Amino acid sequence: MSDAPLRRLRQLGEVSVAELRHVGEKRVEGLKSLGIESVFDLLTLYPRRYIDRTKQVDLSDLTVGDEAAVFGEIDVITSRRTRQGKVMVEATVRDGTESIKVVFFNQAWRERQLTKGVQALFFGKVGDYRGQRQMTNPVVDVIVGATGDERDPSRVGRVVAIYPASGKAGLTSWEMGGFVEESLRRAGAFFDPLDDVARAPLELVERTAAFWGIHLPEELSEVAPARRRLAFDEFFRLQLVLALRRARLEASAAGIRHPFDPADLDVAAGELLAPESSLVRRFIAGHRFNLTGAQRRVLGEVASDMAGPLPMHRLLQGDVGSGKTVVALAAMLAARDGARQSVLMAPTEVLAEQHLASLRDDLARLSVADDSVLGGERPLSVQLLTGRVRAKDRQAVLDGLLRGSVDIVVGTHALLSEDVRFRALGLIVIDEQHRFGVEQRAVLRDEGRARSLEGADPDLLVMTATPIPRTAAMVIFGDLDVSVLDELPAGRRVIDTTWAQGPLDVEACWARVRSEVAAGRRAYVICPLVEGSERVEATSAVEERTRLATNELRGLAVGLVHGQMKSSEKEDVMNQFRAGELDVLVATVVIEVGVDVPEATVIVIEDAWRFGLAQLHQLRGRVGRSDLQSYCYLLGEPPSDEGAARLNALVATNDGFELAEVDLAMRGEGTLLGARQKGRSDLRLAKLRQDEDLLVGAQRLAVTMVEEDGAALAAMIDELRLFVDDDEATYLFKS
Repeated sequence: MSDAPLRRLRQLGEVSVAELRHVGEKRVEGLKSLGIESVFDLLTLYPRRYIDRTKQVDLSDLTVGDEAAVFGEIDVITSRRTRQGKVMVEATVRDGTESIKVVFFNQAWRERQLTKGVQALFFGKVGDYRGQRQMTNPVVDVIVGATGDERDPSRVGRVVAIYPASGKAGLTSWEMGGFVEESLRRAGAFFDPLDDVARAPLELVERTAAFWGIHLPEELSEVAPARRRLAFDEFFRLQLVLALRRARLEASAAGIRHPFDPADLDVAAGELLAPESSLVRRFIAGHRFNLTGAQRRVLGEVASDMAGPLPMHRLLQGDVGSGKTVVALAAMLAARDGARQSVLMAPTEVLAEQHLASLRDDLARLSVADDSVLGGERPLSVQLLTGRVRAKDRQAVLDGLLRGSVDIVVGTHALLSEDVRFRALGLIVIDEQHRFGVEQRAVLRDEGRARSLEGADPDLLVMTATPIPRTAAMVIFGDLDVSVLDELPAGRRVIDTTWAQGPLDVEACWARVRSEVAAGRRAYVICPLVEGSERVEATSAVEERTRLATNELRGLAVGLVHGQMKSSEKEDVMNQFRAGELDVLVATVVIEVGVDVPEATVIVIEDAWRFGLAQLHQLRGRVGRSDLQSYCYLLGEPPSDEGAARLNALVATNDGFELAEVDLAMRGEGTLLGARQKGRSDLRLAKLRQDEDLLVGAQRLAVTMVEEDGAALAAMIDELRLFVDDDEATYLFKS
């Protein structure tokens, strides 16, 4: 047995590919264009498929019309020009039994690539030319080069890994395989941060076997266990970073114990209360509806966090209309019961202004003790802080926050301005979390303590109405506890969703808009996304509003909102729509999130196939905000099966969590994980849907390892330095 030290991944990350044989300056540049600079980068470029050469199909079995992969050796290759002046390269490929002609047009370089003796895989459709079978312009994977000396021939006799080749970079699958094989041989045995005890419950092979099994399997049966182990490692590194981030937060936290009594949740709407009741209890008793079971459960989780010694870091997921704002309001009132202030941060000024109006309406009957005012009591103060608040009004709000006379401030990123200071900040609520990244969360956390005279860490509650599959939430928001509102308030009806696929359906759609308006209700018409700038989209919206007002919606009061309008103009139009001065609102996606007009009962989405599934669900959620039956019409003929699948999915269900799973299945992890910072930590092998057991196991092991803080954690921290930037490393790994 070799006494050579076991190789760590971070060491491989420090070895340039230039140190490999046959990798000169040109190939170094080619590899760099593929994002491969180190041996580690090379070993994590995984094969995209495999050829089992022990199970080849003979050329004799191929017939004209078949689409097939043919593995064979170049016997003869020639090139000539056709009468039309095109270069034609013609090769004879043999598999030991028979031959087939392979022809390439306008690919002169194939003559240099496919010299006699080269073994390659040709994928294409088998045609007929003058009675002879032929493939024209097939996809080619070179497996064995002309010299045959770049790889150990014994390794390509059975199972061959096919790598993503790049003609632009001048690299073939064969060459990539050779570089990988040399790297594995020279690396020797790998250090494994997981011992037998850690690996056994999840049936994981050790790391050396995993890298050899994924790249150079003796049998195809070795690939699946190898992939499973390396997919686990991807999840484990992510979960370990999240667990470390959380541990560092808790270690440096100066938390606040809020007087949030879960017993205050056990009250019915309209119940008579004692004068000394908490604000939370008074709010719930004075609300229009009783809390749903889901709201009570989630508020119990929030109460437990807020009453505890550590700062709350909780994600609140709730489908459209599930009552997240009520949960947030109760949390903010619990903070005020402890004489502390709250922030509600929204992604847009329109949404911030709507939150302000809604909060003032919901809290209008509540008052708080204040010795500085006559009578010792004043109304609860809710104020706005956005970029368009006038200087004089802004200063008044800033003064009130510092004195403590402003209890809740609603705003946008303007709340992060240097001059915003609090007397005692107790809670930060972020609405529509998907519009903010991890970095903004960190800024708010750090700034919250610095901006508060009390010098304590405010609790953090982040909300999203864009449901995220459980597995994706574990990856994106793994540093947060997750609460889910999975129940709609009583009386809410399922929105009737129709894909209008023909002239009669479209006619019925506009008839529905007219009948709803005639009954005193309101409608939205959403203009499609337009390729290009917001200005182009705005122009399109203006034209569509004019077209509708003079055709399908003639005689109705039709308003318009788009992204190029000033905030004040948008808010004026929204107020007219809320007040019923406008019957129909033509809009771009500026109304995607948060806009709440209970009288709006029908929404028409034009060219609906242009929108993503989550966005369509959000748009549909602008109606159905009361006990009135509401309707959603999807217009347009999708140019692809994928577009049609999205529309059919929306028609099939109103459940946002079910749609989120469909979305994950359709789009894959890439788009969902866009909320995370990209880099070496992206998932390459791991799949959220099929590897959920690995993700859960990785999370469990990461938490245990951080709590134990032993040699295994030290070894993993060395590895993690490959995957995080210097700033995060300094923060995460400080002792």
